[in-house]
Amino acid sequence: MSADALERAKLLSRYGRRIAAGTVLYRDGDPADHAYLIEQGRVRLFKEIGGMERSLRLVRPGELFGESALTPGSVRASTALALDDVDALVFDASAFDEIVFTYPSVTQHVVAELVLRLREAEDQIEILRVSDARSKVLVALIKLAEHATGAATGSEPRGLEISPLELSARIGLDVESVKRIVLGLKESGHLRIVDERVEIPDLDTLRELYALLGVRDQLRGPERSQSFSGKAASS
Repeated sequence: MSADALERAKLLSRYGRRIAAGTVLYRDGDPADHAYLIEQGRVRLFKEIGGMERSLRLVRPGELFGESALTPGSVRASTALALDDVDALVFDASAFDEIVFTYPSVTQHVVAELVLRLREAEDQIEILRVSDARSKVLVALIKLAEHATGAATGSEPRGLEISPLELSARIGLDVESVKRIVLGLKESGHLRIVDERVEIPDLDTLRELYALLGVRDQLRGPERSQSFSGKAASS
């Protein structure tokens, strides 16, 4: 057994936990006592706003969630629901301190995930500043493509594995509106869809479309831009 495999086995034996599909791991407002690093399965994070559930994130294998537990005294800001049978590393703040010294590879992974959360928060701020629904979808896809490849320019195809539910959570629109906008971008040739995989044939062309929509909104003015935003979500 390799060193990495041996370390993984030790981690799973000590901190591993099997969570059945349909289990609510924690609820919004609960004390934050454990963080989770998914090995297998998916977890949905959502929040109830005005009596309705708003999806915030779909967590996949290799991703960290519930990291607020690493700060003593924190409370949950969302509800976590296991969509599948989930295998995860589960640890509290004191256990994380031990992991830092004993399993440096896990520490590096957790730090990388926390940096990713900060980057996503910055992207979310930019998305929230956009009023037009189609522009929200475009800027989210552009940011995802840039982060996936680390490239600033280029015309080679970029593939993103993201569902309408995940995309709607990122931009704050309902799933059906996101589906309609993505379908329109597909029909115009800006995207290709294979299962839940979005393929961007030319990232620069997508950037150009986003820039054109921004210029159009400036010419229309705030009120007309807001009006068009509603039309884009329903067209």
